[in-house]
Amino acid sequence: MGEYSRFIDWDKMDSTIQDQDAKELTSTEFQDLKQLARQGYWAKNHSLRAKVYHKLINDIPCRTVTPDAHVYRDIVVKIAGKRNSGSLPLPEFVDNSLVPTYCLNAEGIGAVRKIISCIASQFPDISFCPALPSVVALLLHYSRDEAECFEKVCRILACNDSSKHFIDQTFLAFESSCMTFGDLVNKYCQAAHKLMVAVSKDVLEVYSDWQRWLFGELPLVYVARVFDVFLVEGYKVLYRVALALLKFFHKVRVGQTMESDNVQQDIRAFVRDIAKSVSPEKLLEKAFAIRLFSRKEIQLLQMANEKALQQKGITVKQKRQNVHLAVHAENFTSEIVDVKKMRDIWSWIPERFALCQPLLLFTTSEHGCSLSRFYSHCEGHEPTLLLIKTTAQEVCGAYLSTDWNERKRGGNKLSFFGTGECFVFRLVPEVERYEWVIIRHPELAMTGPEQGNHSSHVSDPPSATSLPSDPSDRLSPFLSARHFNLPSKAASMFMAGGMECIIIGGGDGQALYIDADLNHGRTGHCNTFNNQPLCSESFQIAIIEVWGFKDTMSS
Repeated sequence: MGEYSRFIDWDKMDSTIQDQDAKELTSTEFQDLKQLARQGYWAKNHSLRAKVYHKLINDIPCRTVTPDAHVYRDIVVKIAGKRNSGSLPLPEFVDNSLVPTYCLNAEGIGAVRKIISCIASQFPDISFCPALPSVVALLLHYSRDEAECFEKVCRILACNDSSKHFIDQTFLAFESSCMTFGDLVNKYCQAAHKLMVAVSKDVLEVYSDWQRWLFGELPLVYVARVFDVFLVEGYKVLYRVALALLKFFHKVRVGQTMESDNVQQDIRAFVRDIAKSVSPEKLLEKAFAIRLFSRKEIQLLQMANEKALQQKGITVKQKRQNVHLAVHAENFTSEIVDVKKMRDIWSWIPERFALCQPLLLFTTSEHGCSLSRFYSHCEGHEPTLLLIKTTAQEVCGAYLSTDWNERKRGGNKLSFFGTGECFVFRLVPEVERYEWVIIRHPELAMTGPEQGNHSSHVSDPPSATSLPSDPSDRLSPFLSARHFNLPSKAASMFMAGGMECIIIGGGDGQALYIDADLNHGRTGHCNTFNNQPLCSESFQIAIIEVWGFKDTMSS
């Protein structure tokens, strides 16, 4: 056996993995490493993977004083003593997480707890890190001894490069990453999201499990392949793989009866047994086929979620308001939708606002059909939710990310504003959401000169112009303007309002036009990417409601 075999039960290891030194790493350039990691160049050679991990982790920029192997040897007896390592209590910050055994032998299983206990003594600033047991167990497979594994994990935890992010170490960071994952599912896995909403009691609770899928449930051969790429490319790889897992789960389970009444358990079981349906290669292939934002943009989205949590006083571990309980049946009354339909809508909105509960701002049945009164009741609220019921009993609406007060920036000229988080939707006769057209068709992200004819904004597609060669250099319209002051015209193409009309458009080709008297409207296509209308092409409005978002933590 080789020098990296001390803690391994080789009977449990993939038989195709060899413990030999036949291969060498021929290049350490980033692009070469990125390609080799994705291709699984060192996946079949245990010793080579161990050497690559040592190289990649050793190159992580760390704090000046970072605990190393010598520190471990000095403190392990004091911390762990001579008692059975299997009885060592885990620190509270791992949140009772699974301690995966993977392919470790008895010595290795005991060593994991000792290493975690020593890490806890050296990192008093860690307050929440449920991924730690899995990371320790994984790296122990590729370490000569406990001290070397301890040093590797410490370097990952002590990274001081602000552009890099490896493992969440606070509840705030963990919770905001769960919210960010929920936002990404909402945008990039709509079919799976629709299934989650239909079968789960709490969709946000399901998405808060995403790191456990990777660090806890995935078999070693899969999590090691993910970790290969993660060490080279960073945190966004984890989002990609978790989205791919959800896509595969949906593909396998759609149309089937869930095995349990808890979709969380169903997903965990699927991930544990993923070898029955998906190979590691197919998992990574699917992950990197998903069109995602740049690392910078994901970081910005996470910052927005962190800010929302901080504003609500959520910085330490506590039970947060979940998506369904935010719409309380006993407190919710609408003339357009029932609680179930409102909860469906609530599952579509960005997670940082799903922490709030709906607050009725305006209704034509109480406030009349004055457009100026509509604006006066809605201004100062961001975001808002518009619901429309027609005299034909059709129900449609829009999620509007930006304060209606922004319409005044255009003076007397009708001009668009809003961000890519906006969307339009239909609830009756059937439920359907339409994304902002630029999310799916980024070639339309830049506009030509604004046109004076109001209806042209609805019926004509924006003029396409050339985009920067690297789209990742542009801030995504997915992010809220209130957080980042997006400079591009791509952030100003969804909502428009004056004293003559309201125009809401861009949702996958769908657009709404509401007349000044709030009694009549029409719907149409601002592009031709979808043939399903929101409602009748020309309709009479029975009632309009506008809902805001009440902060449940502040009351």
